[in-house]
Amino acid sequence: NDPTSDCMAHQIAERAQAQLVHDPGPMIFHSSHTYIQACRNVLVAAAFGATVLILGETGTGKELIARAIHRLSTRKRNTFTKVNCSAIPIELLESELFGHEKGAFTGAINQRRGRFELAHQGTVLLDEIGDLPLAMQPKLLHVLEEGEFERLGDSHTHRVDVRVIAATNNDLAQGVAQSQFRADLYYRLNVFPIRLPPLRERREDISPLAWHFVQRFARNMNKHIENIAPDSLNFVVNSAWPGNIRELENLMERSVLLADNCTLHVLQRD
Repeated sequence: NDPTSDCMAHQIAERAQAQLVHDPGPMIFHSSHTYIQACRNVLVAAAFGATVLILGETGTGKELIARAIHRLSTRKRNTFTKVNCSAIPIELLESELFGHEKGAFTGAINQRRGRFELAHQGTVLLDEIGDLPLAMQPKLLHVLEEGEFERLGDSHTHRVDVRVIAATNNDLAQGVAQSQFRADLYYRLNVFPIRLPPLRERREDISPLAWHFVQRFARNMNKHIENIAPDSLNFVVNSAWPGNIRELENLMERSVLLADNCTLHVLQRD
């Protein structure tokens, strides 16, 4: 590896991390080249308005990366909104995304603007995009390609300027092959993919991440913890972490909660 290139990559990653407004925990890194590359891609994506597809297992920090792209972009003063495509019933999803007119359906007692309209000149994160119902996919594709939509119950076309970031832990290419995801929408979303590595591929980052969470939870609980016991740290660094950063964070919180001295002993799950 080129030491000069590595140094520049670290500087890029540090810049991305330093400019985050909220908790930067999942962007903490030590020397993980895969995560440094992800940070480099964050800055590239932030500088341009292209659609971004964030790929990664559950708990790898996809939403945080999306927020980082927004905060580092020219849209940072405008709205960032998130829609979880798997958590909203299909009969309500279209209204959530595009809004509705009064009387558009039973219970629509007022006009309502959707997330795209509210995020005009800002950013929309479509989380769990792999679970977007097939019936909604052509409408999303139309917004991406034409920048326009109609509210439910309205024939008037609204134009919108929104930067779309999609995130998924699904294999969208496989979804296309199985006719569960439209190929044209996949290609439209996959303009600039960013893959977030799981913790097992960046073990050098686990120790600083764990200590970050310990310090944060100790501060919140008004506890004084000076270090992590060596056997506990060895367990943490070498665990599989199928839930990735979220699982690590939850275990550190529970361990700090039960800690009774300045040396933290991590609860080792079966």
